[in-house]
Formats: sequence, structure tokens, C-alpha cells
Amino acid sequence: MFFTDFDFEDEVLDALDAMRFEVCTPIQEQTIQPLLDGKDLIGVAQTGTGKTAAYLLPVLNKLCTGEYPEDAINCVIMAPTRELAQQIDRQLEGFTYFMQVSSVAVYGGNDGVRYEQELRGMTKGADIIVATPGRLISHITLGNIDLSKVSFFILDEADRMLDMGFYNDIITIAKQLPKERQTMLFSATMPEEIRRLAATLLNDPVQVTLSLAKPADGITQQAYICHEGQKPGIIKDIFRNESSERVILFTSRKSKVREISLMLKKLGLNVGEMHSDLAQSERDEIMFLFKSRKIDMIVATDILARGIDIDDIRIVINYDVPRDCDDYIHRVGRTARAGTKGRAITFVSEEEQQYFKRIEDFIEHVVPKLEVPAELGETPEYSPKKNRGRQGGNRKQQHGSRHSRKPKGKNSKAAQGAGNEGKEKDFEKGKERRARHYHKRRGNNNNKRPKKEE
Repeated sequence: MFFTDFDFEDEVLDALDAMRFEVCTPIQEQTIQPLLDGKDLIGVAQTGTGKTAAYLLPVLNKLCTGEYPEDAINCVIMAPTRELAQQIDRQLEGFTYFMQVSSVAVYGGNDGVRYEQELRGMTKGADIIVATPGRLISHITLGNIDLSKVSFFILDEADRMLDMGFYNDIITIAKQLPKERQTMLFSATMPEEIRRLAATLLNDPVQVTLSLAKPADGITQQAYICHEGQKPGIIKDIFRNESSERVILFTSRKSKVREISLMLKKLGLNVGEMHSDLAQSERDEIMFLFKSRKIDMIVATDILARGIDIDDIRIVINYDVPRDCDDYIHRVGRTARAGTKGRAITFVSEEEQQYFKRIEDFIEHVVPKLEVPAELGETPEYSPKKNRGRQGGNRKQQHGSRHSRKPKGKNSKAAQGAGNEGKEKDFEKGKERRARHYHKRRGNNNNKRPKKEE
């Protein structure tokens, strides 16, 4: 289906032509018309499928008609992270080039100059606000923003916003909006929490579900079964034989980012780092250098796993196995975007075999195992059931009873988690805790999860 098949205004068609948008992706083909018809909508599709254009184009088409108030905020788009908010705002700039439609991105981690820009955009009535929940709540609390005339409310990456503890913030923001509005919710997964949120916010929604939580067909998935100490040697072997350009290497901890980055630089590789301890200006600089090909590879935490629109990533490397299957989907989804091909390599230590087997079961695919270079020594066999005992038994036994997990001392992880919930500022720390409690608290603990860094 072509974009010209829809009854778009001339300004929208001009923008599509200038940006060389011609053929719709499946999610665009199935969602644009219901949204043009004014329906509430739930869109469930994996990353890299064109969800952003799927909701932006119908909204912009309506704003072009001149039927909505001037000098008022007409649309609020919620995003879980600064990076995704920035990306949506950049795509808006492209689409609105031929339109009298204004937008402003509202997110934390900025200096006073940026804050004043946000404030001016909101008080002068930018047509579209793209915001992270925490920052928007701050402006609402300070009385900086009037949402009484909003006609469109969009939640992008809704599952991640809930994972980050923003359920109550979303409800609070929604209460500031008119009841008569069009609401759209887009998510890569559809857990019970999302269903409950949708039931609260949406009115008789159309639901479109495509390829729920599966890697794109263009991704060649591979794995090395290895000892933890062999992982640096495998990386060295990989980039001895091929280019390190357009590569993202993921690890679950910020300390590992620094360690791996230093190791790669000693190998002569051109590497940048991305994690939540960096200031916003530092994150922006790394992304600019990577997109402009001034650095070849980024070593990152899961902060880079979603919402980053880079279409030419050749290889994704999972230095460690994600504990959550959805995180695996989003990590490997950084490659093979927009119909291209890509490669995803995962290093699986003995302790991680059960987690990787869970991922294979989830994606219904046995990932081919590559041979570790002989000079690195013997490797463990891939036997997740055999290795289950060293991880504490089966899944239920491994997690144990909620009441049996007590802090052993002031420096234990459990004690830190109990004492510092209100102080944590980054998503990675919360992710480790959520992995331990995932199956116990899903669906009944929204109000108790700490908010993480935006």
C-alpha cells in the first residue's frame, strides 16, 4: 500500500515526497486509516517497523486542516527516554517542514537554557509536546503547561514506560487532559499491565498486532557458548576478521561498559560509551559521532536498546545474556531495520545458559552456536538443564519466596534495594532488581516501583 492511497492533505503529501516515503510498512498500512477516522488505537509491533510515522502522519494531517485551536497544545506524545523523545521530535521536524505546525521536546537532564526553551514552547502553545513523564509532571506541578485543549494523546513504547515505573505518572497526566480526545497506545509487547492501562485510558480501541515480540526476519542470530573469561578473546577474534564499523555491543552494567570499552580501545578499535551516568550533552555527542561515522562502535547498556533510529547497524553483540526476553528482542532489533539485513551475536557463559534457553523458547528458534577459537581453550557444553543446579534449581526455586529473601547486611544487594529505592536514578539498577522480582510482582505492584532515569 502506498501513502498516496490515503486521503492526506497536500502538506502531508509534500512532506512524504520530500522524505521519500512511498510504501507503507505493515503497521502503517493497518493503523493510519483508523486513526484518520478518529478511532482510539492500540498498536503492538516490534521495533523498527515504522510506528512513529504511523501515529504522527494522521495527527499532522488533522492539524493541517486548521480545525484545532491556535496557540494551544493540541497533542501530547509520551516517550520513556530522552533519546526517544529527541528522535520523535526530529522526525516531526521533517514531516512539518511544509506545515504551520510547531513542536517542542520536553525531557530532563538539560541546562537552564534548554529549560527556558521548553518553557517558551509550552507557554506559547506549541501544537505538539513530546515529553518524558517525569519532566512533564514537573511542569504540570509548577503550573507551566495547560493541557485542557489537547485532542490527541499518544503513548509510545508504553511497555517500557511501565517497566520504568511511570504508571502513576501517566494516569496523573491523563487526568489533566479532556475526556473527549483521541488516544493511541503503541507497545512492543502486550502484558497484563498494558491491557489494564489501555482499559483505563482508551475508548473502544482498534487493536493492531503484528509479529509480537519476535526478532526481525533479516537478523542472523548466533551465539558463542563460552566461559566468562573467554569473552574478550572472542571479541578480539571477531574483529580480527571483519570491520568494527556500525556495531553496538550491549552489556547489562555500567561498570562493564567502561571495562569493555577500555579493552576494545587497547585493541585499537574506535569506540564510544553510552550509559545513564553520562550527561545529556555527552550522550548527544556520542550519538552524533556514531551517526556521522566518526566512531565505529558503541558499548552501551540497555539505555540504547529502544527508540534509537539508526538504520545501518551491521552487528549487535550481547556481551552478556539479557535476563528479560523482551530486552533481547529490543537489543537485537537495533540491526536489520527497515528491511535490511543484520547480525546478532550473544556470548553465553555457563551461568547464563538457563537465561539463553528461556530466550530461545520465547522466540521459538534454536540459535546456531559458533565455535570458540581453539586458542582460547576448552569451552563448556550447552546443557541448560544440567547447569540449572548451579543457578539454584528451577525457575521457581531460583527466585524463591518473596518473604524468604531478607537482606543479609547493609551492603547486600537486597539491603541496598530496600534502602535506596527512592534514590536510584538510572534504569540499569532497577532492571537488575526487576529481573529478580519479575514473576512475583507483575500485575500487582505498579504503585511500588521506583521511578528511574528518563
